[in-house]
Amino acid sequence: MHLCFPDSFVDTSKAFICYGQYFTYAGNFGLSQQIQNSTGSLDELGVCHCSSVLPDSTFPADRFEMLEMSNQNMTITVEQQINKIHHYEITLNIYTERLANLTKRVEVMEMGGLSYTELDFELVKLEIREMEALVLQLKSSMNGTNVQVEALYLEMRNLSIMVSQLEVYDKNNVMVIRREIAALKKRLEDCEKNQTMKPTPHLPQMHNGTCQHGYIMNISKPFVVQLNYLGSGYMYGGWGRDSLPGANQDVQWVAPSNGRILYSYRIYNTYNDLLIYKYFTDNNTGNYGQGGGMIMFNKTMYFNCYESRSICKNSQGNKVELSVNLPNAAYNNRFSYSSSEYQDIDMAGDEEGLWAIYSTEENAGNFVISKIDPKSLVVKQTWTTAQYKPAATNAFMVCGVLYVTRAISTKQEEIFYMYDTKTEKEGWLSIPLEKPKEKVQSLSYNPNDHKLYMYNDGYLVNYDLNFKPPQKDKPEK
Repeated sequence: MHLCFPDSFVDTSKAFICYGQYFTYAGNFGLSQQIQNSTGSLDELGVCHCSSVLPDSTFPADRFEMLEMSNQNMTITVEQQINKIHHYEITLNIYTERLANLTKRVEVMEMGGLSYTELDFELVKLEIREMEALVLQLKSSMNGTNVQVEALYLEMRNLSIMVSQLEVYDKNNVMVIRREIAALKKRLEDCEKNQTMKPTPHLPQMHNGTCQHGYIMNISKPFVVQLNYLGSGYMYGGWGRDSLPGANQDVQWVAPSNGRILYSYRIYNTYNDLLIYKYFTDNNTGNYGQGGGMIMFNKTMYFNCYESRSICKNSQGNKVELSVNLPNAAYNNRFSYSSSEYQDIDMAGDEEGLWAIYSTEENAGNFVISKIDPKSLVVKQTWTTAQYKPAATNAFMVCGVLYVTRAISTKQEEIFYMYDTKTEKEGWLSIPLEKPKEKVQSLSYNPNDHKLYMYNDGYLVNYDLNFKPPQKDKPEK
C-alpha cells in the first residue's frame, strides 16, 4: 500500500493516511468521519498522488443572519396585526353601543311612545346611513370576513328596513290624525276656558276674507303637514289653498320644483287626500313655469312663464291659456330671493285680489308691487319700494300690505319690513317666524283661513296669523 497525500483539501479540515483511508475532523467541533477509500498513483519520483472531495464544514453565518432578520420582521408584523385587532375591537364596541341606542329609539317609535314627524325619521335615517358607511369601511379594512362585523352590518340593514316601514306607516295618516286629535282637544279646552272669561277687548273679531283687522301682530308655531309628493329631492316649490276670498277651501294644491323649472302641479280634493297622497289630479303647466312663485286664485294657477318676464295662466289644464308680459320685470334669476332661485316674479293673493311681487332694473332691484287683473293679466296699478329684494328670503301680501322676511338663523326667520299700498308708507317690524328646516322657498297667505303656507326645503308647513286691531295700524319707521 502506498502512502497517498491528497492534492487539495479544504483549509479548515485536516487529512491524514491510515491504512489507505482518508479521515477528516472538523476543526473545533471535535468530530471525525471516514471519507472514502482512495487509490493513488506514483509519479516519476515515486510520490503517491490521490484526490479527495472533503465536505464543507464551514458554519453558515450569512444564512443564520437572514433567518434572524426574517424572524424580527415577522415579530413586528404580528405586533402590528395585534394592534389593529385591538383597534377593530374598540371601534366595534363603539358601533355596537350606538346601534343599541338607535335600536331603542326605533323600538319607541314602533310602539308609538312618541309623537314623531317626518323630520324625526330623516334624522334617524341619516344616522343609520352614517353607521352603515362606517361598518362598510370597517369591513373593507379587515381584508376578510368577521362574524361580529357581519352580524353588526346585518342588524344595521334590518334596522334601516324597519325605519322605512315605520315611515310609510306614518304616511298613512296614523300619526297625523293623532296630532290633529291632540290639537282639537287643546282647542276644545281653550274654548271651555273662554266660556267663563270675558272677551278680550283689544282683539278684533276676525272675518275671513275681509280686512277688518290691523297689521300682523304675531305668528303661531309651525305645523308640519308632510313631505311633498315627489320627495326630498324637490326642495323648491309652493303649496296652499285657493286664495280667492270665499273659494272652496277643501281643495289643496302642491307644486314641487327642481329649483328652476315647474313641470306640473297636483290638486287634491280634500286635506285628507293630501295626507295619504291619494285621489288627486296632476296638471302640466304647458310651456313650463319658472321658480316657486306660483299661486292658486279662483281655481286658476298663476306663475312666471319659463325664461321670460311674462305671467302665465293655467286653469288646471295641460296648457297655458294666457301669457302676458309684466312690464320691465327682471327675470332669469336677476333679482330672486336669497334662499330661492329663479323666483324673480312672485305671485300672491289676498283679500284685495291678485298681486305680482318682483323687481326692476329701474328700481335698482328693490321690491315692486303690481295689482294684476285675474282675467286679462293686465297691470292695474304699481308701487315701488326702497327694500332690496335679493336681501330678503321671501314675501307675501295681506290686505294690500307687503310683508318681507329675512333669515335670523337656521331655525328662525323674521318679518322685518312692510309696505302698505293704501297709505304708500313703509315700516320696519320684528316678528319672529320659526321654521323646521333651514331655507324658505315659498310663502303664500290665504285670506279664507288667515294662514300662512310655507314650502320649507320640500316640506309643507303652515302657520296661524294673529292681527292687531285696526286702530293700531301705524307701521314703525
